[in-house]
Amino acid sequence: MIKRTFKDNIKTLATLFLTFFKIGAFTFGGGYAMIPFIEKETVEKRGWIKSEDILDIVAIAESTPGPIAINSATFVGYKIAGFFGSFFATLGIVLPSFIIILIISYLLKSFADIKAVQYAFFGIRAGVLALIIKALITMYKKCPKNKVAYFVMLFSFFITVIFDINVLYVVASCAVIGLLSSIYATRREKE
Repeated sequence: MIKRTFKDNIKTLATLFLTFFKIGAFTFGGGYAMIPFIEKETVEKRGWIKSEDILDIVAIAESTPGPIAINSATFVGYKIAGFFGSFFATLGIVLPSFIIILIISYLLKSFADIKAVQYAFFGIRAGVLALIIKALITMYKKCPKNKVAYFVMLFSFFITVIFDINVLYVVASCAVIGLLSSIYATRREKE
């Protein structure tokens, strides 16, 4: 965190709020669909974090309780402006969904049978799938390419799809495998 004046702090907090409000308002499909937008805003446009940090943020956000987009916003906000940065970034990303869901909950029942609404949701689902695939490709490019990484990736995929094991157990198992692999690699380098 950088020491700033009161005026700079207010401007930074407002920028954090508005940036994550925009991400929350214009991204459909949840956390994984938001990752490319979070990366574009925080790395490319604002320079708040480095490109390499995105993969770490996703790993940390996925490993902690709560939605990945909210955890990511909280992490970035804290890194930029401490507690209040995390508060306003998190508020920014949550508020649009809250407002939209509140409005939709009142209106959807009345409009759910209209064909145009059904087609719109069909299109939104297809777009969300594309955003999730883009996030997958981006994370794959940044992930280390070695036997352990490929094993962890395939292990995670198959164990969740075939055995329907809780994702928390899979993430914890992957963390243990990664930790043991790092310890083993470090010991081999020393020898």
